[in-house]
Amino acid sequence: MRIAVAGKGGAGKTTLSATLARLCGRAGYPVIAIDADPNPNLATALGVPHDAAPALPASVVSRRLVGRALADPVTDVLSRYGTTGPDGTLLVVISAPDRAGEGCLCSSHGAVAALLADLREEDGQRTVIVDMEASPEHLARGTAADVDVMLLVTEPYYRSLETTARLAALAAQTAIAEVKVVANKIRSQADAQAVAEFCQRHGLRMAAEVPWSEGAAAADRTTRPLVDAFPDDPAVRAIARLAGDALADRMKAPAG
Repeated sequence: MRIAVAGKGGAGKTTLSATLARLCGRAGYPVIAIDADPNPNLATALGVPHDAAPALPASVVSRRLVGRALADPVTDVLSRYGTTGPDGTLLVVISAPDRAGEGCLCSSHGAVAALLADLREEDGQRTVIVDMEASPEHLARGTAADVDVMLLVTEPYYRSLETTARLAALAAQTAIAEVKVVANKIRSQADAQAVAEFCQRHGLRMAAEVPWSEGAAAADRTTRPLVDAFPDDPAVRAIARLAGDALADRMKAPAG
């Protein structure tokens, strides 16, 4: 099962991605957590020192094959560029720009796309969670074309919902099998209703409702993963239910 997590900046993608990865790993499933945001923050949210993970270089992409593919076996690439985190998670980080004026990040996106394409060819034993960047570039470039599910994380206000609508429209033009919405930072029944009505208008399925979490902000201030700092936080419990649903879907899905 390969899951991409996307949405507006600040909607809570990274905290959700990290917590989802940790909980799936804790359940005994091999997990690869990919930070596909060139402004990477998944390591800290996952519980890995931010300078411990080597970046995935553009050189991993094969120049000999048509389409997206790695130059070396995926297991070798993961061994070379993956960093083991808590609960058995394996973190892979996109390469970020080293200096201003460097140019586009096409090669960085290409490396992640090639990794996801080759992971699709595996036996399906791993759960892959990809924390995408806030812009729609990953959809324009097809970075996440080889995921099974895209979770669109949205907050219950206009600008976040509008971003979700735009991303959903782009995702509908790809081969991604399922696009679902995660309503995040829900403070009231009115908040939940606003997202539910949005999903109904746009023909989208709600995957989970995650309540507002004071713990998430407090954990971030101390650079600790939410699941470690506040394991009984209501947001963690909601994401645990989402993890259970994702793992159940994974067991039903055919390999590859």
